[in-house]
Amino acid sequence: MPSDTTPGAERERWAPTHGEPYRPTPYRPARMPGGESLARAAELRARMEERRTVRHFSRDPVPAQAVLDAVACAATAPSGAHQQPWTFVLVKDPVVRQQIRAAAEQEEELSYDGRLGDEWLAALRPIGTDAVKTHLTDAPALIVVFQQRYWLGPDGTKRKHYYVDESVGIAVGMLLSALHLSGLAALVHTPSPMRFLAHVLERPENEKAFAVIPVGYPADDCEVPDLLRKSLDQVVVEV
Repeated sequence: MPSDTTPGAERERWAPTHGEPYRPTPYRPARMPGGESLARAAELRARMEERRTVRHFSRDPVPAQAVLDAVACAATAPSGAHQQPWTFVLVKDPVVRQQIRAAAEQEEELSYDGRLGDEWLAALRPIGTDAVKTHLTDAPALIVVFQQRYWLGPDGTKRKHYYVDESVGIAVGMLLSALHLSGLAALVHTPSPMRFLAHVLERPENEKAFAVIPVGYPADDCEVPDLLRKSLDQVVVEV
């Protein structure tokens, strides 16, 4: 089990707050000067423009703490009723990664052989993907993200979680950003169906696989699709 190396005093353990009264606490962050805010925003935009989905990974190891810190950043994401309905399973064992790849490729072969449909296959063609998923074994680590459909207590108590898809989706976006800003490459892999992941990783009944995220460095001969992102005026509407 990875340790929490957050600086400071011993951290309080989270527990469900269902039914407890509202307890506000002051929030007074220092306001950043306008010029500094503009400079940071411009730098962040430039760095994020460099982010690309990578499918060709080096097998070189990555700093373990950098990956854990990126997961910790993802876990700060907002969530419905602050229920934090996510589990991040860090998979480094090469045997387990091979099991995941074999099961994923079995599903992908069915998909590319016709299950996806012609329109979806046509949309994928410019990306250059196929049923072979070498990134699942070449990348030195996989982060398998599970969404917790409901809270499951040690005694079997169940409590429904709300806005689970939205909450976990936001967390994954923050994870990708944190990994990129830490100098690491990643991609979001979603083999469909993904039920095999819960079986391989022995996850509890309340968890459903959301995505597999290989993490590592790009291979020396890495190539990515020659794509064009939408311009800002194509994605922003000011009212």
